[in-house]
Amino acid sequence: MTENEIAKLIVDASIQVHKETGPGLLETVYEVLLKHELESKGLTVDRQVPIPIEYKGINFQQGFKADLIVESRVIIELKSVETISKAHKKQMLTYLKLSGKKLGFLLNFGEALMKDGITRIINGTLQ
Repeated sequence: MTENEIAKLIVDASIQVHKETGPGLLETVYEVLLKHELESKGLTVDRQVPIPIEYKGINFQQGFKADLIVESRVIIELKSVETISKAHKKQMLTYLKLSGKKLGFLLNFGEALMKDGITRIINGTLQ
């Protein structure tokens, strides 16, 4: 399955979760529900995955934790805020670079309409 095929399922699942729950819940709630929704579509989803960081030749195991990683290929960072900032987008790009992954989604469940809360971020080019 390609990143783009996974992406379609992520977008569909996030819209479904948002339709069922609406905005305003904690990010961890959306994380659990989205994981369930994606797994019900047959995808492998890992939560709170540590991604190591290398600094001055030293490997630190606790660089950051990805909210969700789908099929070991796509990172999802969840937010439940009024608006996504440039800092949130830069953070996702950094996560992609550190992990070596090409595609990430910044999903803001705080938006009134989920379609307005979906930001796709690419590290390099996708095939």
